Amino acid sequence: MAATMMRKKSASEIGSKSPLVRSFYRNMSLGTYCTLVLLLASSSRCRGDDSHEMEEFLKREHSLIKPYQGVGSSSSSHWELMGDAMITTDHVRLTPDMQSKQGAVWSRIPCHLRDWELQVHFKIHGQGKKNLNGDGLAVWYTKERMQTGPVFGNKDKFVGLGVFVDTYPNEEKHLEAQKRRYTPRTQRIFPYVLAMVGNGSLSYDHERDGRHTELGGCTAVVRNLNHETFIFIRYVRRRLTVMIDVDGQHEWRDCLDIPGVRLPQGYYFGASAVTGDLSDNHDLISMKLYQLTVIRSKEEEEEKEEEITIPSVDNLELLKEDPSEGRMSGIAIFFTVLFSLLGCIFLVVIGLAIYSHWNENSRKRFY
Repeated sequence: MAATMMRKKSASEIGSKSPLVRSFYRNMSLGTYCTLVLLLASSSRCRGDDSHEMEEFLKREHSLIKPYQGVGSSSSSHWELMGDAMITTDHVRLTPDMQSKQGAVWSRIPCHLRDWELQVHFKIHGQGKKNLNGDGLAVWYTKERMQTGPVFGNKDKFVGLGVFVDTYPNEEKHLEAQKRRYTPRTQRIFPYVLAMVGNGSLSYDHERDGRHTELGGCTAVVRNLNHETFIFIRYVRRRLTVMIDVDGQHEWRDCLDIPGVRLPQGYYFGASAVTGDLSDNHDLISMKLYQLTVIRSKEEEEEKEEEITIPSVDNLELLKEDPSEGRMSGIAIFFTVLFSLLGCIFLVVIGLAIYSHWNENSRKRFY
């Protein structure tokens, strides 16, 4: 899948940054060049995880790209700024590297696409050292827009999808509690990317870094890097996939892949960021939305698609099961079973001894 996703980064884009690649293109034969051109020309057609072919089309009315013409200053622009966000020639700065700032940029046009994918180019940087920075940014697809709040600059109990790049580990303030709560396998390493689907009643828990509502996530070292960083969000056939490209290798890396995600159409895309006592520059360079036309079978096309009105996730209770509640390691389970068996044997022995003693006393009474 990673190779399929890389089709967005054209050879010219990669070559413009790599002298080795530029030399390759200068010296390759005409036949090889023609073959490469044909491959690139057909790259708009891809194959999804479920073996269904897809065609993609860039939707400019839902995309935020340079030169950001009219953004934040013209009512005719498709995008609107909020809070401390500001436009520069190179990026949309959601927050500066200052305390207690929050900003956002929101699309004015609701998205009515059935299947789509969003590529987000961003940069997080600042003067703070490791774990002395914060708080992170979020990418949204929600029913509400232009509302401030505590969840990375957006309202809590939102309705829709949020993908968060969390750069500050709030839960590490309670290290001993975290050690008791999680195994080394389930402990997080920050910065951390996670996704959440809200239905208007779920609240994001800052003290636990959103663990109890998290669909999935991954570690992503994204601060103060000299190379570009990207997030890829795909929603197709009720399947949510998030991938990242943060290693400077021009390769997508799996982050989460969740089936059974139900998102209504007609919601708004946006991005927000927030700082508190700690801060960072949170820069948004581009958001590119692609419409995915999935080539479905005739039987699938004839099936009536039920209308989704409230965001939901199938088997959400299983996905959000807290490893700290009722879950034990293999060693703990082993010793629990062992001591339980020993306890049962001990009780049986004691019971037999009491019965034997009672039986002996009974015989003596008869004599």
